[in-house]
Amino acid sequence: MLRTRGTEGIIHSQYSTTMVPVLLILMGALATLQADLLSHQKFLLLPPVNFTIEATGIAQVLLHWDPNPEQEERHSDLEYHVKVNAPQEDEYDTKKTESKCVAPLHEGFAASVRTILKSSHPPLTSSWVSAELKAPPGSSGTSVMNLTCTTNTVISSHTHLRPYQVSLRCTWLVGKDAPEDTQYFLYYRFGVRTEECQEYSRDALNRNTACWFPRTFINSKGFEQLAVHINGSSKHAAIKPFDQLFSPHAIDQVNPPMNVTVEIENNSLYIQWEKPLSAFPGHCFNYELKIYNTKNDYVQMENLITNKFISKIDGVSTYSIQVRAAVSSPCRMPGRWGEWSQPIYVGVTYGLGCFHQFQPRRVTSKISLW
Repeated sequence: MLRTRGTEGIIHSQYSTTMVPVLLILMGALATLQADLLSHQKFLLLPPVNFTIEATGIAQVLLHWDPNPEQEERHSDLEYHVKVNAPQEDEYDTKKTESKCVAPLHEGFAASVRTILKSSHPPLTSSWVSAELKAPPGSSGTSVMNLTCTTNTVISSHTHLRPYQVSLRCTWLVGKDAPEDTQYFLYYRFGVRTEECQEYSRDALNRNTACWFPRTFINSKGFEQLAVHINGSSKHAAIKPFDQLFSPHAIDQVNPPMNVTVEIENNSLYIQWEKPLSAFPGHCFNYELKIYNTKNDYVQMENLITNKFISKIDGVSTYSIQVRAAVSSPCRMPGRWGEWSQPIYVGVTYGLGCFHQFQPRRVTSKISLW
């Protein structure tokens, strides 16, 4: 007698047939994963060797290490994880066996490094190895205080290939515990260039408290940090040195706009100017215009991206006009506003029983060096 399978039996048979390949694939993947994990458990990452920290310039160190010679070479994708512990914490990965760091060194420098294998799951890491650059000697309270620096663009008199150069001025206070015979000496580094100050200003005790470089190797368009180092000497104490880093955009004193002109026509002020003396082109500047009504003691401020402006006046007041500039963000990280241009006075002035209207004037802004 013949018997037929029901619909339920047919579906169960088809489901079983479909699941067999899927289960085989899952079992194979699981076996591969277990073998991979077992392989990594047997694979030991060893830390780097010969880790050193060397000062290579003002506020600059070179970290160097060698791969562990006993490390198995079956993994070619080994990397290193560097952690800076002092003076300021930082960490990063690299495939190289050396790394440059920029940081103040008057308090020393400490870092650690370890081997890592990112391709494993989870990533494998070795133990840490550490090194330290000790702080230079010196008595507490003898280093300079309140170090500030500013830069300014000047015309170069040495080469037509580089028509602009950058001057540098730094000032500081004497350390609170520094002996009276303390003398300080300033150096700066920008990139690979290092210079010692030759022009100092002194206090009443003949101690250097300011320095001026008429021309430097600083690039006002550059992104590198300016490193300044001040050490000192005294017959009565060891003077502790001091390092500080500056971003060029943050300390650049932009020159005032040039050739500011003001004309009066039909109770309107027509104001125009040219870009400051600078290595940056004209489209790189924002401007701030100040129109001061001396009669009403009222200040009108305008933020502009063009080099001209028209303003209505009352015809019976005296006005003072000034303009200043700042480098805009498309060309460089935003910095501070520069110096105001020389004031130009226009309008009406009153005397004893009479008044006089100023004639339109043209004034060229001058660049003053400290």
